[in-house]
Amino acid sequence: MGKSELCLFHLFFVHLLCFPANGDQRTSSSVHRTTVQQSSSSSSTSSPETARKLHPRPSDKLNPKTINPFGEQSRAPSAFAAIYSKGGIPCRLVHGSVKHRLQWECPPENLPFDPLLITLAEGLRETRHPYTFVSKEGFRELLLVPGASEKAVPLLPRLIPVLKAALVHLDDEVFARGLNALVQLSVVVGPSLNDHLKHLLTSLSKRLRDKKFKEPITSALQQLEQHGGNGSLIIIKSKIPTYCSICC
Repeated sequence: MGKSELCLFHLFFVHLLCFPANGDQRTSSSVHRTTVQQSSSSSSTSSPETARKLHPRPSDKLNPKTINPFGEQSRAPSAFAAIYSKGGIPCRLVHGSVKHRLQWECPPENLPFDPLLITLAEGLRETRHPYTFVSKEGFRELLLVPGASEKAVPLLPRLIPVLKAALVHLDDEVFARGLNALVQLSVVVGPSLNDHLKHLLTSLSKRLRDKKFKEPITSALQQLEQHGGNGSLIIIKSKIPTYCSICC
């Protein structure tokens, strides 16, 4: 091999030593960028929120996400809920180990029925806890105080439309609470309810077609007759001809 050939071979060998390193560097940089991108993509899809969306858990259907009451999309509180949250209802729910109860700020017999009894009747249309329990139990306990009849009778013209609103409600539990409240009211006011009874019987007649309410409505009508006397029977029969009197 001549001297010129040795020089060329030397240059070629130097070239092989230098340029592969640059090529490896470019390859390494490219691999690094690809790894970073894959890592970023993986982290974005592996977040708990994204994972739940891609692979929902069975419990998500059984335990739907609770609506944030302070969120912008939460519905406005009802009139009863607003009054209750501001302390306008002088009682609070006490959670017991077996059952709940109400704790009154002062003895219920010392409280004015106007407008408290009407407010509690409006709360019968609530569908959320604790409003459902507070309105139902508060209405019942207020009617049990001594002298409730004298306090409740003057409020009947305002109470009846409120009770009717509960009886025409589509929610079965709301209707049931309204029906119980009507019976409780009839026990207290007696025949005074007869003048307003016709406004409520249409709703009861429609619900009689529902098998699950046939028995409780029939029982309620019997109690209305019992506490309202003969006058109530005439009114009931005029609206519900199929009703059988307890005196038969």
